Amino acid sequence: MSYALVIFTIVCVVLLERSGRSVVKKILQWIPAILFAYIIPAVFTHSFSWDLSSVSLHNVSKNVVMPLAILMVMSALSFRQLKAIGLRPILVFLSGSAAVALMPFLLLAIFGFISAEYQTDIIDHEYWTAMVTLVGSWIGGSTSQLILKELSGCNEQMFLVILVMDNVLVNIWTILMFQKIERSDSINKFLKIEDEFIDFIPDEIPKGPSSFSRNLYTIVTCIGIVWLSYYLLASFLLKVVVLSIVGLALGNFIKNWNHSLVIKVGGYLIITIMAILGLKLNFENFSMPVTVVIFSIVWLISHYVVMMSMAWIMKLNMAWVPIASMANVGGISTAPAVTKAYNEEWMPHAILLAILSMVTGTYWGMLTIYLFQTLY
Repeated sequence: MSYALVIFTIVCVVLLERSGRSVVKKILQWIPAILFAYIIPAVFTHSFSWDLSSVSLHNVSKNVVMPLAILMVMSALSFRQLKAIGLRPILVFLSGSAAVALMPFLLLAIFGFISAEYQTDIIDHEYWTAMVTLVGSWIGGSTSQLILKELSGCNEQMFLVILVMDNVLVNIWTILMFQKIERSDSINKFLKIEDEFIDFIPDEIPKGPSSFSRNLYTIVTCIGIVWLSYYLLASFLLKVVVLSIVGLALGNFIKNWNHSLVIKVGGYLIITIMAILGLKLNFENFSMPVTVVIFSIVWLISHYVVMMSMAWIMKLNMAWVPIASMANVGGISTAPAVTKAYNEEWMPHAILLAILSMVTGTYWGMLTIYLFQTLY
């Protein structure tokens, strides 16, 4: 039953993503398809009172599907492409990532003077275990968010609440970034920043010929490495670190590596992981403290302020701030979309920043978890 439900969910999500109907497209602009992957199984289990929280699929997800997703996502990053971005935009991007990972501790100290409820809800009620998954979501994406959920010990109920709030915040933020990037020239003029456009031929992500042998080689290599890690690496955290390094090596040092294939398959694996997680959900007691919502909003805004300050110090075109913000918070689909509203030539760079975000989000999240556990 659990396998059938997961397969049904994956098919539904794929059909939603490929649907050309205007109504579906409007819905997906606000509710991403991957959220349906998480909710559809929960609707079935709740409606029919099924208890699928301990089926074998959960072990398969943690030991096989998730490691395979990590390996494939990491193997999408190319050092050669990364160099094309330039140093200053990367520094702005990294300052935003650091703000996302470290700002909670500064904000918690500040908000603690305003009301003791923030300390109670976030620390004592352990909402921090769910909030650290936002670090993975905003910087790394769904894969990082799922990994951090496992590492922090966040329960499914809290995770669903944070996931829904995250979706709402990011969609509103995306709309705001479209507005901000259109006003970049005015901000540059006000701050007396004269950073001209860079004229270059963008390095696109290499796709190569979609030959059967190349696809087979890529898939078999990934499966083989994950199979070895299953027997050689007992610790989940150790698997994450080792597979990340191996994936980076595969993407940069294997000549015939199919980057387009690993990105596509990685996307399906993430949908699968979310669908399996949905088997554990229930919709009872679905609520969130107002303190957590307010804290998260200020947290999101603060990362933008930090990046804007960094760009101003380096006299960098302010258009890079919303681009870097969407590479951090939005991802590989929304970052180039926002960039296109300002300068199409920068779109490949937005994609590369988003890929950099995907492969670093987990480590920023690990740092946040470590600091929460150490300081509190």
